[in-house]
Amino acid sequence: MTVEEFEEFYAQAVARLTGQLYVMTGDLQEAQDVVQEAFVKAWVRRGRLERDGQPEAWIRTVAWRLAVSRWRFRRRSADAWDRGSGGAEHVAPPDPDHVVLVDALRELPAQQRRTLTLHYLCDLTVEQIAGETGLSSSTIKTHLVRGRAALAHRLRDPRIEEAPDV
Repeated sequence: MTVEEFEEFYAQAVARLTGQLYVMTGDLQEAQDVVQEAFVKAWVRRGRLERDGQPEAWIRTVAWRLAVSRWRFRRRSADAWDRGSGGAEHVAPPDPDHVVLVDALRELPAQQRRTLTLHYLCDLTVEQIAGETGLSSSTIKTHLVRGRAALAHRLRDPRIEEAPDV
């Protein structure tokens, strides 16, 4: 991949990948950071990316792994801080200005959220998701079914009563 081809690929894919990682992580700033870092890593191996044939999937996977690593680091740091300070203080609920769907997605387990994002936002098939995540197809299907059911439950409007069965 030449410099010009990489720059064109970047221009076409960065917003899409950032949006996908935003849905996966629930944090726009984090998504922007990990996507940028993944593109930096891709720059070094741009010649191999073209041969692999799926540079966008490679960058998405690297960005996801970076996000998980950062989350683990923050979690370990928070745990260490809690041990040293004698306990955590109350955390305020999410700002009400957040989009309802993003809030609902945040409540899902990370693998369900990632699987739903890859399937619906990235338009990947079950087999493609399995290849990208290293999970089996049946596990992907299970995550999709459970994720959709959880979202349906979280997104239903309690003000609307269901019509009684007649």
